[in-house]
Amino acid sequence: MDYKRNNMVFNSTKEYIDSFPPDIQEILEKVRATILKAVPEAEEAMGYGVAAFKLNGKYLIYYAAFKNHIGIYPTPEVIEAFKYELKGYRQSKGTIQFQLDEQIPYDLIERLVKYKAQGIIKNF
Repeated sequence: MDYKRNNMVFNSTKEYIDSFPPDIQEILEKVRATILKAVPEAEEAMGYGVAAFKLNGKYLIYYAAFKNHIGIYPTPEVIEAFKYELKGYRQSKGTIQFQLDEQIPYDLIERLVKYKAQGIIKNF
């Protein structure tokens, strides 16, 4: 299936990541590796035009790059569970933004993904 970003069509996560400048590609690759480290059995996917991972056929997490931040989309339940650790980061109901001019908290991303994966496995 094809996915679009700014009128660009992507067939895979790799194509999506490769569409960014090298410094952003490096961050996205680290996010990708962090997710795989947390849940090695997760499968790469695309969803809503951004990179994602699935687990047991369900979306585990989406991640994307924007002009000033990296967005991750774990679900509102995960954000609520980590609300104290996420203080200081911009967020909405299902989105967390990590600003590009600040250090990306890969260890926190890993914990978020592990938590979300436990919920998927428990409900599988």
